[in-house]
Amino acid sequence: MLYNFNYFLVRRKGANQIRIKDYFCPMEQKDSFRHKGMRNRLVQELVQKGITDRAVLQAIGNIPRHLFLESGFVNFAYQDKAFPIAAGQTISQPYTVALQSQLLEITEGDKVLEVGTGSGYQAAVLIEMGVKLFSIERQRELYQRSTRLLRDLGYQGRFFLGDGYEGLVAQAPFDKVIVTAGAPFIPKDLLRQLRVGGIMIIPLGDTHQVLTRITRIDADEFEQEEIEECAFVPMLKGVVKR
Repeated sequence: MLYNFNYFLVRRKGANQIRIKDYFCPMEQKDSFRHKGMRNRLVQELVQKGITDRAVLQAIGNIPRHLFLESGFVNFAYQDKAFPIAAGQTISQPYTVALQSQLLEITEGDKVLEVGTGSGYQAAVLIEMGVKLFSIERQRELYQRSTRLLRDLGYQGRFFLGDGYEGLVAQAPFDKVIVTAGAPFIPKDLLRQLRVGGIMIIPLGDTHQVLTRITRIDADEFEQEEIEECAFVPMLKGVVKR
């Protein structure tokens, strides 16, 4: 395999600065002008599909999605499609990532819990948007791979290996919660960890899923809104440590 010495401009939202990070990377995975052009076309496609949040579109335009995919899918990275990743999981299609991010109504500085780190791509979008991200993943293989990649690319968040149904009670409350797997019911622990006025985006259902937005009105009241049908891998309990 040929390698090329590259310089990556790494965005650090918290520090409001740009630094240069150098490392060796495979030539087919460098972030070339071709990749950037494909990202621009993807952004235009998302606009045509109804994504209007400028911060979401800018984040997707910035992030090298091809680096989050298995090597066999790199050439298809900027198609609006989901692809398989390790541990029997998938990287969501860009429209789904964009829609969930838009529905969260992010304000820079929001404290966000992501349930299901997966490939790390959704995490990168949220960090690009300026959130304080806390992300939990139940699959050790994905946890190790995605957190290593995100840190190599300069995306700073807090990442945990654990059961997404339990959330991160020690870090709560959260302004926003995003669930990236299909849940058969709304986990009560996640509702408890959402602050009053906060928003949760979660795909609800087993074989038939509906993307749902939940807003916490007060200590005991929640408003629930169905957005559209969707398809996610199932949200499972427990931790896979192998």
